[in-house]
Amino acid sequence: MERMMVQNGKFVDELGRERMFSGVNMVDKRPFVTGEERFPTEFTDELLEKLQERGVNLIRLGFTWGMAEPQPGQYNEPYLDSVAAAMDLLAGAGIYVLLDIHQDLYSDFGTGWSGDGAPLWACLTDGHKPTPIRFIWDEKYWWDKAVHRSFDHFWENAPCQGKGLLEHYAAFWQHLARRFGDKPALFGFDLINEPYPGTDGGKIFRKLIGSLIKVSLTDGSISRKQLLGDLLHKERRGQLLNQYSGAVLSRIVRAAEPLVRRFDTERYNPFLNRISAAIRQVTDRGIIAIENCYYSNLGIPCSVLPIEVSGRQEPQQCFSPHGYDIMVDSEAYVHASNDRITAIFDEHRRTQQRLQLPVLVGEWGGIGDNDPRLLPHMKHILDIFDSRGWSQTYWHFNGRFLDSPLMEAFSRPYPRAVCGEMQSWTRDEETGSCTLTYLQKEPCRGQTVLFSPVNPVSVQVDGQQAEVRWQKGELSFDTAPGQHRIVLQYEGRKNP
Repeated sequence: MERMMVQNGKFVDELGRERMFSGVNMVDKRPFVTGEERFPTEFTDELLEKLQERGVNLIRLGFTWGMAEPQPGQYNEPYLDSVAAAMDLLAGAGIYVLLDIHQDLYSDFGTGWSGDGAPLWACLTDGHKPTPIRFIWDEKYWWDKAVHRSFDHFWENAPCQGKGLLEHYAAFWQHLARRFGDKPALFGFDLINEPYPGTDGGKIFRKLIGSLIKVSLTDGSISRKQLLGDLLHKERRGQLLNQYSGAVLSRIVRAAEPLVRRFDTERYNPFLNRISAAIRQVTDRGIIAIENCYYSNLGIPCSVLPIEVSGRQEPQQCFSPHGYDIMVDSEAYVHASNDRITAIFDEHRRTQQRLQLPVLVGEWGGIGDNDPRLLPHMKHILDIFDSRGWSQTYWHFNGRFLDSPLMEAFSRPYPRAVCGEMQSWTRDEETGSCTLTYLQKEPCRGQTVLFSPVNPVSVQVDGQQAEVRWQKGELSFDTAPGQHRIVLQYEGRKNP
């Protein structure tokens, strides 16, 4: 497998080709339990073949700090061996891996309730007890003091078991970099899932609620009468937020921007620099992913700066935002708004332009039970990514996902490797065609490769009909320096 790198704001391989990725999240959220020391997904030949057939060429492979370091400085090597074995199997199928150290609510705090991440020894709660979940999992982010104080101590590098928490975490990541840095499948390192501001996170939540009430009462685009009717009639409650467009959402979340900016610049950026420096002491391989904080999933502007190591900008980094409609994780998600999700990813686009980094969307979707009613929403999101040349990993993989109706949207044509600078990638539903244009400035040691879930009825290269072999979902082209246009035409004017 070719080594993945970042050059000029693009993902490229060592052959000089621009690369794009379509993938899924596979995350083990279990706490450490003796005897359960294997990554739970078994990468059988059947699963690997299905992943290939659906166009997956990247897995965001996640597990927790608690699973991998159950005691300070004592690493769960049998478990890490199983992760290494999974990476080798994925390499054999041509699938790359973004290693994700996952957390939700900081930890499960040894309770078994919803939450995952840090080992119990790294949970400094100042005596606060974690509270059970009453409605949805992330409510504990809004008011649980055990979660808040644990994050505060983490970002502050509070002393724990002989050294600071961030020093423990940096040593942990350095160990992972040694273990996996030379793996052929390695795409990169995702240092922490959806970083949360701690006590300021509770303040942000209260700011958002106050802003929601104010905007609901004063915004001229919102009908209070309709809002009250939706609230009072049970059968209409799922449509309660239909009036909250992307523009309205942006006005609501603006109130919390200063607190998020403070977290990003004063806590999150120093963390990114510290952990990246520890990784770079042992390997120069692997692209380091910058996520946005939990609240920027709602479209609150992300103010993080590019990672610096030893006073210089780290060359191998990317922006890896997450984004979900506000209905996610609820029964009302079938009413998800295309306008709101567009506003959220428009904000991420502005962050990308400021950072001048390529984008791999780390999480999106979250379609529980693979509900086909959300297919139009899913298609809309993927169209946004395609129009911007963004790579993505869908949240999340389960045993039914690859055979679900969602494949109608997810498994779609896309350019995997382009021998030059990709200028556009378009899908035309009316004509049932896909078109790639790119400028190739010099001879390329590789081929331009497109994924297609089905064999197109015709392929044109620079206006000429081409005989191209379709093999394992891939179409490959040899092209010389110059301007190129490749058109795939599908049967029945239907674009897969």
